[in-house]
Amino acid sequence: MHVVADQPVIRLSNIVKRFGSQTVLDGINLEVRKGETMVIMGGSGSGKSTTLRLMIGTFLPDEGTIEMLGQNTCTMNEEQFNAVRKRFGILFQSGALFNSMTIAENVALPLREHTDLDPEIIEITVKIKLEQVGLREHADKYPAQISGGMKKRAGLARAMALDPEIIFYDEPSAGLDPVTSAQIDQLIVALSQQLGVTSVVVTHEMDSAFTIADRMAMLDHGRMLCVQPRAWFEQLRDLSDAEAGKLDEDRRLIRQFLRGDAEGPITDRRSDLGYEEDLFGKSAAHLPAVPSLEPTRGA
Repeated sequence: MHVVADQPVIRLSNIVKRFGSQTVLDGINLEVRKGETMVIMGGSGSGKSTTLRLMIGTFLPDEGTIEMLGQNTCTMNEEQFNAVRKRFGILFQSGALFNSMTIAENVALPLREHTDLDPEIIEITVKIKLEQVGLREHADKYPAQISGGMKKRAGLARAMALDPEIIFYDEPSAGLDPVTSAQIDQLIVALSQQLGVTSVVVTHEMDSAFTIADRMAMLDHGRMLCVQPRAWFEQLRDLSDAEAGKLDEDRRLIRQFLRGDAEGPITDRRSDLGYEEDLFGKSAAHLPAVPSLEPTRGA
């Protein structure tokens, strides 16, 4: 089933996610349009990584629905969701390459696992994907032999191996120097423009966000504060202090985050908390024991 032209490729409706007694996402709504780059941003603990994991099927929501490519993924079993997984790629924060495989073998893995292509066709496809990210001449190297930025690019080549309709990026600029980060940003933009790929990018790097985004979504403590075009956030960021003083608290909070200001609602809120609450949050006395992996779907 393919998404129709006027239908979002991803729709989150009234999403609630809890870990024990802690509500991490509280009534999240978000639509991602075909071919756009949606940047999801927010501070540590805002819920942006949990939102990404819900989209890719690592978690199931406690309330609400998630539709991807015209299908309700919350009602699928593992086999049904695996068919959807073949239609999206993921660039993990670390690159998540297999150290025992060469770069070419890492990129070839999804093709060998999920297609019946001849080895010769797989080899050609791998070369094309590596060329797209500027790594074709490094195909026979192992992850330990390349830089962090090259690992990110290799991970991106693997994410593109099955020609996905959607690519998810988890902090693509994390741990990279400014030049390498800019190169990754340009790759994301080029994939969107040249291949029409829909991109969902989780980041707190504002330089990167303003470079790649078509629209941006701001999360804070599990709430979706707003979803707007990039120009809206640029205008808010560039307001004078006098103009910003007339804004409501949510808008002032967003502006502080965008600008990285040392003073504002975010820091005021932290100083209002007690020391223990500042370290561990309001549920410090009842922190849940959350497993690193959570059972999701039936067989």
